[in-house]
This record gives sequence, structure tokens and C-alpha cells, in this order.
Amino acid sequence: MLKKILSISGRPGLYKLISYGKNMLIVESLVDGKRMPIHARDRVTSLGDISIYTLEDDEPLSKVLDTIGKKNDNKAIDAEQYKTPEQLQSFIKDVLPNYDHERVHNSDIKKIISWYNLLVGAEITEFVESEEQEQDKKAEEDANNEGKNVQTDKKAEK
Repeated sequence: MLKKILSISGRPGLYKLISYGKNMLIVESLVDGKRMPIHARDRVTSLGDISIYTLEDDEPLSKVLDTIGKKNDNKAIDAEQYKTPEQLQSFIKDVLPNYDHERVHNSDIKKIISWYNLLVGAEITEFVESEEQEQDKKAEEDANNEGKNVQTDKKAEK
């Protein structure tokens, strides 16, 4: 689900990917629902590609958001209660106990809280795809790849 939610450098908020155009993406703001083109020169990051540094392997943002959602019953977080660095560190420690203290900055934690609140406000509360959804996607990709192989084989026979 988070693969189609985008963060765009220089623009506030999060955006949902609607369509592809020539050298651009069409996105819709999760805040006000306005659609706009995003050109190739803009720096765009999918939330599905973001992970948080830990002392072992990096933790995908989707799992961190899912943990936050479970702790808060998928309700928005009062960001006012996390103003000081100590409060922010306490928050992330509750959610991700083994996070890397040196590489995860307070600004990163604020951004996670902000993104979580934007997603909940847009009624997006499924952050991690279920195993069924993953299996369906894999089966669909396999079917598409098999179809391409059949077409390639037919071209090779000619």
C-alpha cells in the first residue's frame, strides 16, 4: 500500500500516485485532494522504499508505521506531546527499541509522526501488506512474466 504514497522534496505533506504521464507523475495530495503533475526534475520517494536504521538490519517504514498504529489503535498521535528531544527519543524507543541512536535524528522521528498522522487522516491504516495480498501480487507477476515468455518464444520460432 505504501508503494503508491509519495514524499516529494520541497513540497509539504504526502501524495498518492494516480497516474503516469510523459516525463511526469500525476499525484493527489492526501491533505486537500488536489491533483498536480510532478516532473522528472522533482525528487520523489515512495514510502514503501524508506526504512529506519536499527542496530541490526534496517526496519521498513511500513512495519514501523504498523507498530505505531497498533499502539495507538490506528488513531492520530498528538504531536504536541513530543516536542523535546527526550520525548521524541522515548517515542521511537517504544516503537522500535533497537533503532540506531546515532543515525536516526529527531527530525526523522518528527517526520514519522507527521506522516503517520497524515496517513491516518486520509484513512490509510493498512501499512503492511498481508501475506494473501503479497501472494496475489506474486501470482499476478508470475502470470504476466509467463505471458511475456510465451510471446518471446513465438517470436523466436518465426
